[in-house]
Amino acid sequence: MLRRGAATAFSGSPPSSVASDAPSAAVSTAAQSLLPPIQLYRRLFRAHRQGLNPEMRSLGDNYVKDEFRRHRAIDNPLQIVGFLSSWKMYLDTLELEAIDSSGGVGSSPSVGSAKRKCFEGRRLDPDMMEKLSEEQLYQLHELMQATQEVYDPNKAQAKPPGKK
Repeated sequence: MLRRGAATAFSGSPPSSVASDAPSAAVSTAAQSLLPPIQLYRRLFRAHRQGLNPEMRSLGDNYVKDEFRRHRAIDNPLQIVGFLSSWKMYLDTLELEAIDSSGGVGSSPSVGSAKRKCFEGRRLDPDMMEKLSEEQLYQLHELMQATQEVYDPNKAQAKPPGKK
């Protein structure tokens, strides 16, 4: 079960389960300092609010909620650490991109800012793909389909899900 104290027992390096070509050393190092689940959950939403456009924010917020609900009852400490470290690495990536796009540490893009860029993601490492279970591959495929339905880069005005 995900608990507040679950993150404090971790002292080794986190498993590499984030979809990226090669996470930077800064992101990997930062992921080693895990956050308690509730704090991580809140910071993910804050990062989505500050760094994603409305379409991707809607998709990302729903995905975060679903994943945290699915993993609420996990008791295995290794799974808890893997889950928390993966989400922490994603959070660190979002925060670093927000810093890069805003031009500094102290400034963050405003909600209506035209400077806000969309989180573009990264290709999944082929070695990582081979390690995924059938259920994880299916979930990844569903996520890919959902993102294609929500976000079309060719449209100037993509609409949030459920609105036509």
